[in-house]
Amino acid sequence: MFQIQSHALRPLTTAHLAQTMTLLSMTADELRQEIEAELSTNPALEMVEERRCPTCNRLLPPHGSCPMCSCPKSDDSEEPIVFISPREDFTPRSDRYEDNAPEIDQPAMGADLPTYVFRQIAPELAEEDRPIAAFLLTRLDNDGLLSVGIDETVRYFHVLPSRVENVLSIIKRANPVGVGSRSPQEALLVQIELLAENKYIPDFTVEIIMNGMDKLSRHQLTELAHQLNASTRKIQEAVRFISENLNPFPSRSHWGDVRLPSRTAVQVYRQPDIIINYLNNDVNNPLVVEIIMPVYGTLRVNPLFRQAIRQVEPKKKDAWRSDLEKASLLVKCIQQRNHTMQRLMQRVVSIQRVAIVQGERYLRQLTRAEIAVKLEVHESTISRAVSSKTVQLPNGRIVPLSSFFDRSLNARTVLCELISEESKPMSDSELAKLMAKEGFQVARRTVAKYRAMEGILPAHLRNTVSYPV
Repeated sequence: MFQIQSHALRPLTTAHLAQTMTLLSMTADELRQEIEAELSTNPALEMVEERRCPTCNRLLPPHGSCPMCSCPKSDDSEEPIVFISPREDFTPRSDRYEDNAPEIDQPAMGADLPTYVFRQIAPELAEEDRPIAAFLLTRLDNDGLLSVGIDETVRYFHVLPSRVENVLSIIKRANPVGVGSRSPQEALLVQIELLAENKYIPDFTVEIIMNGMDKLSRHQLTELAHQLNASTRKIQEAVRFISENLNPFPSRSHWGDVRLPSRTAVQVYRQPDIIINYLNNDVNNPLVVEIIMPVYGTLRVNPLFRQAIRQVEPKKKDAWRSDLEKASLLVKCIQQRNHTMQRLMQRVVSIQRVAIVQGERYLRQLTRAEIAVKLEVHESTISRAVSSKTVQLPNGRIVPLSSFFDRSLNARTVLCELISEESKPMSDSELAKLMAKEGFQVARRTVAKYRAMEGILPAHLRNTVSYPV
């Protein structure tokens, strides 16, 4: 009997988990559309026109938040107040903030990689060579490597191979270094060539790249040392240098696996999923976190439908029961979604309070895995909860929720500040030294990567025009 019960419960549990995860990954607007679609097709689901708190289920007054859920739970001003806020409580930013509040803007996707590289190298190219560069750059693969041979370019433009090679050498030295290489090995050698200008290259580094990549990829360091007639310590030193400083796939070093955005482009978010403000608009009070519930009224299973199913004719009972189960499941999954979002925001805002109040340079290092451990959930649950959500900060800016987990955002913010204040363009090495004084120990190559992520040109192409911070 117990086995039968277990098998009967498992599909419902699986369906509950799957739908909760789906709803968790939705933005407030997507969730609203999902609810409206279910309401239009499922007679077992209804929306009651009343103001009721989505968290504690209390009836609410005609205006304002829940007087219980929106109150401080303790005297600790550092502890945020987190609650679910009904849709009708959300007002446009123009009504909510004064006219002199900062613009609601957030980085959006900047130029694609070919355009980004072409802008760097165009001043160095003769005008007649620019079409060749454009041809080569539009034939980069997803890793930033050249997908066509030199011969094809030569035949297309009817020029000497040496001319194409010259254009390609300029491309490969742009940021990200090694872009346009014909293989990962060539990209690594280009990077080493540039690094050697101002950095020590360990012995056997070039030899490993030229002749030992197969063994390196299999972590066969002892065999690699024997092949190159070197000590294991020397090989380990070279391998560590390769790991920390080189990237065989140039576009990944520039854009990251998810192609990180540039601050030079602006996207406007018209409505956030979460609103953070001060209690009673007083900066000395705790932060209040409102998670938008994007529907008006109370979503519930229709009690009349539940009663009617007992009297329906047998041939319709299965279909009615299916509707009832779907309605009940949706209500439960939305409640679970709200609960997970509350727990997540409680933890995130507590950790990142200083950054929320004072700016991105004060962001603390935080990962989804850390939050998952603290909340005792799977990391994928946190990833879904963070995905595509936006947060309105106390100053009026709307930012992605994922920015609280950006491990380099604070350093990039400081870098932008330094560049915006420079009297003359500084090299990446000079910027690395200044960032060290600010408490960010980063290599010159890392500065170049951060600068590229922010859409800021190298020193020799950069004028003294201020970059946005």
